[in-house]
Amino acid sequence: MKMKKITALALVLVMTLVAFIGCSSSPAGTDGGSGDGKIKVGVSIANFDDTFLMYMKDGMDAYAKSLGGEVDVTYVDAKEDAPTQLNQVENFISQGMDAIIVVPVNTQATEPMSNSAVAEGIPLIYVNRVPDYLPEGTTFVGSESIDAGIFQMEYLAELLGDEGNVVIMQGRLDNEASQKRTEGVQQVVAEHPGIEITKTQTANWSREEGMTLMENWLSSGDKINAVAANNDDMALGAIMAIEAAGLLGEIFVAGVDATPDAIAQVEAGKLDATVFQDANGQGGGAMEAAVNLAKGNAVDQYIWIPFQLVTPDNYQDFK
Repeated sequence: MKMKKITALALVLVMTLVAFIGCSSSPAGTDGGSGDGKIKVGVSIANFDDTFLMYMKDGMDAYAKSLGGEVDVTYVDAKEDAPTQLNQVENFISQGMDAIIVVPVNTQATEPMSNSAVAEGIPLIYVNRVPDYLPEGTTFVGSESIDAGIFQMEYLAELLGDEGNVVIMQGRLDNEASQKRTEGVQQVVAEHPGIEITKTQTANWSREEGMTLMENWLSSGDKINAVAANNDDMALGAIMAIEAAGLLGEIFVAGVDATPDAIAQVEAGKLDATVFQDANGQGGGAMEAAVNLAKGNAVDQYIWIPFQLVTPDNYQDFK
């Protein structure tokens, strides 16, 4: 009987020691990193099929790798579905991520994910597309979208000699970038009475949809002198349709992003202009902000990366 009591007492002492050790260990994230000392960052990207966003992801990867294994990054594809993206962010929160980066699917539907992250004290960094709700505790890294539309349309107006019909290819209508880039084009056209916007329609950032939309516009027989596309993929789709119709050189086309494919088409004389959006700068800037915030360092709530106009005169600077 006495031996049983001693054994029981020893068991209690062992369990107490284990519990003490467990309680004295720092939980993941409280020291600016996970249990293995790494900073865990979850990244939800609106669409892995978007060319520019993948270059931006490369910028995130490059910055993370430059820290020599300090950061552990998890990427997920929201597949252009806002509810899916909200679930992804909630999963990141439950996994105890030290910071979360989001390229929002719908910039008008970010409030729930922002509130959830802020409530848990997890830094949330939006990149590329400005959400309409950016509370304290969240950050945005990207470019002033309206500038892209202004830059491309000012150049098109010059090519048109301040006279002609312009069509606008929009990205997803619920994206801030699409809305503001279109607004920039409209703003410039309003200053040129001889230029008229005759058609405005979405092609959802897609090269294939851009080609189909341009084919439909051309088949209508309406006069089109220039295409202002919210991104390069749609602009390149428009060029494919224009070339197939035997109208290459008769319709000016401008895009946004300055992707390698677009620069190649500027060099080939098919794309008249694009606007450089710094994918590496945005991606790397977002990851840098995430790491700093995870460490408890202060960063600006808005971090702006400037646009630059790319034309046949300077495209070599962007190759």
